[in-house]
Amino acid sequence: MPTAVAGPEIERLIQLLARLPGLGPRSARRAALHLIKKREQLMAPLAAAIQTAFDRISICRVCGNIDSQNPCTVCTDPRRDPSVIVVVADVADLWALERASAINARYHVLGGTLSPLDGVGPQDLAIDALVSRAHEEAVKEVILALNATVDGQTTAHYITDLLHEAGVKVTRLAHGVPVGGELDYLDEGTLAAAIRQRTPF
Repeated sequence: MPTAVAGPEIERLIQLLARLPGLGPRSARRAALHLIKKREQLMAPLAAAIQTAFDRISICRVCGNIDSQNPCTVCTDPRRDPSVIVVVADVADLWALERASAINARYHVLGGTLSPLDGVGPQDLAIDALVSRAHEEAVKEVILALNATVDGQTTAHYITDLLHEAGVKVTRLAHGVPVGGELDYLDEGTLAAAIRQRTPF
């Protein structure tokens, strides 16, 4: 049995860091050591930022985004197009689309995708709130920006059926050849989707 090389407080810090995505036990030890060495420059400001985030961050009551204000910055931005709602599974997907600056619309975070094997049903997601928003007069289009997985596509089909009576245009993200991609390296499913969804040149 290995002997402890640090006190319980440091071991606790390492254990908590190891729970973060992308950090294993070794990376967590390196991160903890770096934080400890740079206590004044890194650890103190990080601890203060975490405490502030804990006190102020909430889930937007309109779209489900995470922000320090409620409704969130996206929902209160008057420059956003209120006629388009982009549906995403998670806040990380919303942030990814915002980094791409691909669309200036409003969002709706479902909180996951339908997954019967994992026990995730419609009642576990913010689908009812989406249907309610889609019935608002200003909304003309709902873009389903869900992953091209079985669960993502199942969720997309389920939502499409529910939005049938809302009178809105329902679209989804295109699937196919990525920008800069070489055909020889793509899988058959991606190539087939690209052929099916070809567009005029």
